[in-house]
Amino acid sequence: MSIKIRKALSQDAPFLAQMILQSSRADKQIGIFDVMFGSKSDKETLTNIEKLTTATAKNYCHFSNFLIAEINGESVGSLCSYEPRISTKETFLDSLKEIGCDSSTEDFLEILDSCDFELNNRTLIFDFMEEIEGHMDVGILKSLMQKSLLTARLKGYRIAQSMVEIGSLETLLYYKKLGFKEVKQKECELYKEKFGRPGLVLLAYEF
Repeated sequence: MSIKIRKALSQDAPFLAQMILQSSRADKQIGIFDVMFGSKSDKETLTNIEKLTTATAKNYCHFSNFLIAEINGESVGSLCSYEPRISTKETFLDSLKEIGCDSSTEDFLEILDSCDFELNNRTLIFDFMEEIEGHMDVGILKSLMQKSLLTARLKGYRIAQSMVEIGSLETLLYYKKLGFKEVKQKECELYKEKFGRPGLVLLAYEF
């Protein structure tokens, strides 16, 4: 089974929105985007995430930060890698304003600030590393990661970091299997109140 890795295009927005929502919920009822958009349906939430991926302000969800894995022409996985010095909190807020969804910005910022790890700008951030159901354990995420690290090396990066929810054991195990090591944990009451998980784990991968 051949896995093809390619850069995402703007027309991949519907697939990327699915992967972003799947990743943010991480087997919970709601995730950060449900809170942010306060949508009445998944369809509405997905539409708003799609708009984020193609906004002029290149936020961290922007399609240009994504790689997509394909098997037989079907999109089966995604990986977002972004530079925190470029995809800043301010850029994200600009894109929310651009798509007319900045009414819940305060809630979003409060959650973000309560679980902030103060990331080093010289690290690359991995996010939304996901695969669709039925394609687990066929090397999709490993292939996406290898391709992303290749590009990261050319840009001078040597450390990639990612965040996983405390209690998300399966995801945590998978990241460790890929070579990530736990750096620190941050428990946040607000996060627990909103999502039922105690907080976040910061992971790092040196390459």
